[in-house]
Amino acid sequence: MSKHSDQPSLRWDDNAIVTLDQRALPHERRFLHLSTVDDVITAITTLAVRGAPSIGLAGALGVALSAYAHCSPGSTADGQAAVRADAQRLAAARPTAVNLAWAVDRALAKLGDGPAAVLAEATAMIDEDLAVNRQMVAHAVQAVRDRCPQRSLRLLTHCNTGRLATAAVGTALGTILALADAGKVTEVLVDETRPLLQGARLTAWELAEAGVPHRVCVDSAAAAAMSQGLVDCVLVGADRITARGDVANKIGTYGLAIAAAHHGIPFIVVAPESSWDRSLTDGRDIVIEERAGEEVTSYGGVRTTPRGTRAYNPAFDVTPASLISAIVSEHGVHHVSEVSA
Repeated sequence: MSKHSDQPSLRWDDNAIVTLDQRALPHERRFLHLSTVDDVITAITTLAVRGAPSIGLAGALGVALSAYAHCSPGSTADGQAAVRADAQRLAAARPTAVNLAWAVDRALAKLGDGPAAVLAEATAMIDEDLAVNRQMVAHAVQAVRDRCPQRSLRLLTHCNTGRLATAAVGTALGTILALADAGKVTEVLVDETRPLLQGARLTAWELAEAGVPHRVCVDSAAAAAMSQGLVDCVLVGADRITARGDVANKIGTYGLAIAAAHHGIPFIVVAPESSWDRSLTDGRDIVIEERAGEEVTSYGGVRTTPRGTRAYNPAFDVTPASLISAIVSEHGVHHVSEVSA
């Protein structure tokens, strides 16, 4: 595992949440100090903090910020009502990732015991996420080795699923780093992940820090790479998983799954139990966040399309269970034939 992978990506320090500003990477390591709920919501909606587990943890810590602001000793019921209102705003900051509402609700459940109890629950979730990710990565490494017995692998991944997207270690990228540490990786192809380049900016940065051979891959070239024998296995994360195993993940994942199925390449999803939403069966029922058109019609503040051009900019797509080789959580490997039953 990378020497940095066990360091928490966010922490509580002097009544503020401290985390790397992911918008500044890879060129600058800029830290954010989020001291209000509005700060947390802005960080989540602008993707300064991103990745389903990370935004969940940020949301839980945001509830603690609100509890300390509104529920000092001797405060009235109005204080708790204000915290609950803040919690609703936090949970709505990004609608697709189920981890956010799950973590906010879990922290909020401790409100009756006071702000310190809310904070203790949120920080406990950070420690749990580290332990969960270690377990999940161990299962996922075995899942990959079972399906790809080659001595050294060429892997493809999409978006960013490393320590920046979680408390520490990561999910799909954590698995890739563990395989690399074991000498089982020849090269990683990193999808750019347009339009915000989470792969090119963040995943490539994490792989470079870990010394893992990699190349950035144009999103639309991934299928061609598979056809040329450059990919042995695809590893991705998830923002929400339905009861039958349909998976919402960063836009572009569905197309990768179709291409992988066509070429007979294992397609493995690595995500914690907290990403499952068993209240939903059909992936078509997942609410898909649509983001601002300016993310597509401009780049770096420079317009790249004719004025007035509108954009289709969903943040996520849904991959049906039938296209997924396996879903791996901290509880082990879920074969899609089982989760689809």
